[in-house]
Amino acid sequence: MNIPACVHFCWIGKRLPWAYAFAVLSAAEQGGMDAVVLHHTDELEDGPVLRALQQAPGVRLEHTNPLACLTRAQALLGLGEGLTSLYARLTSPVMRADVLRAAILYLQGGIYLDLDTITVASLRPLLGVPQFVGSEFIVWPHAVRTSRSPFVWVRHLALDLMRKAMRLLPGGWQAFRRVEGWYFPGVNNAVMGAAPGATLFAAYLRAMLALPQERQTEPYALGPDLLQALISHYSAEELTIHPPPVFYPLAPEISEHWFRPSRGARLEQVLPPETLVVHWYASVRSKPYVARISPGYVREHQNSQLYSALVCSAISGLPELA
Repeated sequence: MNIPACVHFCWIGKRLPWAYAFAVLSAAEQGGMDAVVLHHTDELEDGPVLRALQQAPGVRLEHTNPLACLTRAQALLGLGEGLTSLYARLTSPVMRADVLRAAILYLQGGIYLDLDTITVASLRPLLGVPQFVGSEFIVWPHAVRTSRSPFVWVRHLALDLMRKAMRLLPGGWQAFRRVEGWYFPGVNNAVMGAAPGATLFAAYLRAMLALPQERQTEPYALGPDLLQALISHYSAEELTIHPPPVFYPLAPEISEHWFRPSRGARLEQVLPPETLVVHWYASVRSKPYVARISPGYVREHQNSQLYSALVCSAISGLPELA
């Protein structure tokens, strides 16, 4: 069974910033899908962001009861009340979203995108497989963080220092491209797709409950770390793992270059031809920008900031929104 032509986003909270609304609007305009659904667990705050989403063709706002969704998933999987109990114990919206996105994909199928993404091309080429994830270049996978080998730690500390330098240097993203093969291609759960009932997401939900309770609340435990541990059980025919340029053209930390002043760089230089989605990492040094981003902000900075140029290239209706 192939993946349905539907994009899912999840939002936990009442106030949705423009930066995250741009994810939904760009998916609707560029993704070429039949539907784009924003699952929100709370009543969204009224204002220009909500009205822009309500008026966008192809966008559906769905007030989702997370416990009802998880109850359906755990019943189908024979997990008792495990998923609803796990969700209730978690206090972090990020961790709760890890559970909810996996359940939505298991129940409905489609493509899940994090809200710190911009879709830049049709997503239909992703649909012809039973399930997929994407990889990114990282320094500290779980196996390295828990290693006792001095050699492993020295090597990765050196890689971390080199990445920090390239994060700070003007045009450092270009230098990173030359050495990115030295870094670990870890999977990330910010962009994933599956047919309904996909085996990976059934296993993913079960594996969440199999983790010790103290581990469940650790950063990345329910997200990339757990997903990375599962992928070795699947063949290339069963699970497609897309390389970093498809969803993560600038790696974590290096992604700060999306927001730094960059008058010399052109968007077409930064985006590889195979890029379909840009994950810009809201969790990595971008929080000060998120509060300021608006349609007017990106129009004003489109010639001096790669992120603003990216948004302007993906969403044609920005003048009306501003």
